[in-house]
Amino acid sequence: MKKKKVQAVKKSKPKTKKRRVTSFSTDRRRKHRHWQVTVYYRDSEKFARIYTDRGRATRFAERQKKSPVVRSARVRQVH
Repeated sequence: MKKKKVQAVKKSKPKTKKRRVTSFSTDRRRKHRHWQVTVYYRDSEKFARIYTDRGRATRFAERQKKSPVVRSARVRQVH
């Protein structure tokens, strides 16, 4: 008895919607902003830390800048 060949059925891809880009002020999903502190050292090393409070991020950056081995420290908002 011979087996019947089964043909594969091609499935069409569902159409994807383009996502809207919303601003931070109108995006209701966001409960808090994220702030990244990047510390650059004199030996070309780099260190980064994420905070949800801008005040804490700024204080950390200022504290790191006092060290003689730190070249610079930057605070930036990340998504």
